[in-house]
Amino acid sequence: MRTNFDQLLEAGCHFGHLKRKWNPAMAPYIYMERNGIHIIDLNKTVVKIDEAAEALKAIAKSGRKILFVSTKKQGQEVVAQKAQEIAMPYITERWAGGMLTNFPTIRKAVKKMGTIDKMMADGTFDNISKREKLQITRQREKLEKNLGSISDLTRLPSAVFVVDVMKEHIAVAEANRLGIPVFGIVDTNSNPNNIDFVIPANDDATKSIEVILGAVCEAIKEGLEERKVEKADEEAAAAQAANEAPQPKERRQRVRKAAPKAEAEKVAEAAAE
Repeated sequence: MRTNFDQLLEAGCHFGHLKRKWNPAMAPYIYMERNGIHIIDLNKTVVKIDEAAEALKAIAKSGRKILFVSTKKQGQEVVAQKAQEIAMPYITERWAGGMLTNFPTIRKAVKKMGTIDKMMADGTFDNISKREKLQITRQREKLEKNLGSISDLTRLPSAVFVVDVMKEHIAVAEANRLGIPVFGIVDTNSNPNNIDFVIPANDDATKSIEVILGAVCEAIKEGLEERKVEKADEEAAAAQAANEAPQPKERRQRVRKAAPKAEAEKVAEAAAE
């Protein structure tokens, strides 16, 4: 599915930052300057969205996870909604340092939520003091707020999608260090050099973020659907092969039936000689 140019234009994806705030590395993606503001070349944005969408689709089709990151206010709600629709992990509250590079520690914190939930379910929670209950409840709420959205992420993600690579520079640095591909919406004030899949666009407008996320998430959804179909076909083929394969008893019966026939053929051949 090719990205719609007019849709990007209507969403204001072409509006960059003031000329004085620009990053020279973004020059290839800038179309012109108008009233002191850089205008992003949406033709290049269309191409880059399609490239990113194809790569993300392939990752999803292989059954791997993509982590979405946007702690800025304009993208929080959109990212949470789109990521939930495709059952992918996301971070919208705060990027905890070491979330990727110190992943085992993060997993321990996530498991702690499970332990607290178990305490509440098996009645252990009822046997502790009121003060301890309050402390544990607050701890659970804090963990849920910061890490609840990645509770299903049992291993490092295969890709990270970032809204505003400048604000999420720690997430980008951690992904780069681990060799995890980074997909990012990159505005004219940001450095695209550390981003594997650059999507040049306005990263400050909610509408712009929504349109771009909609395009890439649709591709991811297609990848997930194709994976389901392939898996169903494989299971059907395996079941058919199992049904068609002769059972051990049937195989022995065939051998017994074939043996006298083979012996008779040998006798006939000897008589003919």
